[in-house]
Amino acid sequence: MTASDLLFEPGKDSRFNWDSYSELKKVDLKGQTLTIAGPWLGADKELAESVLAYFEAATGVDIQYAGSDSFEQQIVIDVQAGSPPDIAIFPQPGLAADLAAKGFLSPLDEQLGKWVEENYAAGSSWVDLGTFPDQQGQEQLFGFFYKIDLKSLVWFVPENFEDAGYEVPESMEELKTLTQQIVDDGETPWCIGVGSGGATGWPATDWVEDIMLRLFEPTVYDQWTTNAIPFNDDKVIEAIEDFGWFVKNDGFVDGGARAVAATDFRDSPKGLFSSPPRCYMHRQASFISSFFPEGSELGVDADFFYFPAYASKDLGKPVMGAGTLWSITNDTPAAREFIKFLQTPIAHEVWMAQSGFLTPFKSANVEAYGNDTLKKQGQILLDASTFRFDGSDLMPGKIGAGAFWTGMVDYTGGKSAKEVGDFIQSTWDTLK
Repeated sequence: MTASDLLFEPGKDSRFNWDSYSELKKVDLKGQTLTIAGPWLGADKELAESVLAYFEAATGVDIQYAGSDSFEQQIVIDVQAGSPPDIAIFPQPGLAADLAAKGFLSPLDEQLGKWVEENYAAGSSWVDLGTFPDQQGQEQLFGFFYKIDLKSLVWFVPENFEDAGYEVPESMEELKTLTQQIVDDGETPWCIGVGSGGATGWPATDWVEDIMLRLFEPTVYDQWTTNAIPFNDDKVIEAIEDFGWFVKNDGFVDGGARAVAATDFRDSPKGLFSSPPRCYMHRQASFISSFFPEGSELGVDADFFYFPAYASKDLGKPVMGAGTLWSITNDTPAAREFIKFLQTPIAHEVWMAQSGFLTPFKSANVEAYGNDTLKKQGQILLDASTFRFDGSDLMPGKIGAGAFWTGMVDYTGGKSAKEVGDFIQSTWDTLK
């Protein structure tokens, strides 16, 4: 591949840090091959390859990317068979941690952890999320986070807020006050739907996870996701009940509390766009805009704000989401140089300028984002004091993708937080 084949011509777009690309050209990997395996297919694969092309063009290395919709199963087969890719892209930390403990991942450079702490917003969070015990039980940095998804968002229709005279809340206290104000005005504040076929319940787990980070220190969240504190601990019960403040009041939710479990999460934002509106707010991750009415312009027809923290708790600005973790599964010079490439602004800016990419990298130019929506979401990441991965994804599958989902459906259906916590904990106990 040559520079003329690249999506953006080096030196021509002032949004990008071309100096970092020029430095990359000093690395000579001609004649070497770099194999990368990840979860992306289709459009996502093309976006990833648009970034890989810059490393390929600058260094002369031959990159072979293999995407799979069963990546989690395939990578285990490959490493156990002794034929791993050089770089593996993990959609969540749990599998990476498991492979690190079995000796299938190579520790990253000793200085990288310090670099992440200094150069990523909420840097220590990203170091913690990429650090796992090795075969000897020694904690080491095995993963570098690149490409982040944001979940701590509340969606609304600006025109509806303007017509009613509502302002975007800056704290959880203000969000609750606004919720009550909308009810007092004879309207319904929230659309909430947790239906998702066989995965029904997962949107409710996201609510509880976000609330946990707003009620307690991040260490409590970490203890919860590992069951160091049980699911029926008072703190967990408090978080579930705080979710209940929003979801279990018939006047707060479109269709009433009983409609929550029966409403598909893809349909739940529709009430924002009806006339008159059936609700004014909808908490969901950045991807939910894909289910807005066709032709909706983000920033005009629909917008979002950060799901706020409690001002009284003084816990900063926690953010919950997901992201991909890049690890070395076959230690080669090209693999080492590629991880260094991910530490350059250009590696982030090329994808930022397109779609579906957010980064907490402070040196990447926020003006490179392809639109104002991405820029605004990226700023939320940069403003974060803490980042934590979706908690249910960190839990054992029978909990995070099983009992927790079921328990939340039961809770919205009328069971108490204590009953739900006891049920989930009893399920977790069977796994020990």
